[in-house]
Amino acid sequence: MSQPATRARRDVGRYVDDTLRDRYFAACDAVHALGAPLRSETDVETSFGTTHVYRYGPADPAAESRTPVVLIHGAGSCSAMWYPNTGALSAERPVYALDTPGDPGRSVQREPMWQPERAAQWLDEALDALGLDKVHLVGSSYGGWLVLNMAHRRPGRLASVTPLDPGGLEKVGLRFFAWVFVSLFATFAPGPLRPRLAKWLEQPVIVVPELRRMVHAGVRAFRVRRPAPLPLTDAELASITVPLHLVMGRRSLLLHPERQRERVPRLVPGARAEIVGGTGHGPQIDHADLVNARMLGFMDDVDATAPAPRP
Repeated sequence: MSQPATRARRDVGRYVDDTLRDRYFAACDAVHALGAPLRSETDVETSFGTTHVYRYGPADPAAESRTPVVLIHGAGSCSAMWYPNTGALSAERPVYALDTPGDPGRSVQREPMWQPERAAQWLDEALDALGLDKVHLVGSSYGGWLVLNMAHRRPGRLASVTPLDPGGLEKVGLRFFAWVFVSLFATFAPGPLRPRLAKWLEQPVIVVPELRRMVHAGVRAFRVRRPAPLPLTDAELASITVPLHLVMGRRSLLLHPERQRERVPRLVPGARAEIVGGTGHGPQIDHADLVNARMLGFMDDVDATAPAPRP
């Protein structure tokens, strides 16, 4: 007797079908190839599913002992989005990029994890499974909310956090969703129009063919099933004691940069907050060399002042 078909859970991200999934994987591989060469890939198990992890560098064996960098991508994307950053970061430190379960990528979600405590538990379990006791955690957009949430709820493994134009500081407004929709529509524009649209929208996806193909494939292939995260309250931000480096685009539509440049250091003593000009939501893509240098300089400063490990 045949078994009834299992209905897809409405609270767990999923691929539409295997064919579209494989097309998306191929598009991701093409974007990965724009960055540093991979050293290895692995899967680790958590309470919420399987997390796929990409490992980079460093080229210098002496740098293997340095505190590693862990990268958490934005919503609706995967670890391939870090291609402008993996080369510079992995030249000096070990780098791990995690595909977040619930977003398109090679991770497999089995349980919902959009709730703040569950999200922090997932990341803590993934780092534990990788054997990482102390990391510099970097997150973009939704990944920025994940790293801020981690700093608030489970800071024990964190040497520092660097949220890049992050969620988690303000409620996600209509202007951001409108920008996302218009940017996606612009990726289908005729070739001659794309550079002008990319400049107007400050959206590099439009003019990088590999990125454009990855975005198109992801929209067709995957269904994200989670609400937008609520921002951290002033009290929650004030609980953060981990060194924090906030980087925002001057024309960000996700948050108000000047407001957060004043607010975050006021609530988190010692926090750095800077605004990068000539960009909106993707400072680490639009100005990769600058942001890579700032991130590495911040991590070096943190490591220089960290207490020596106990023998």
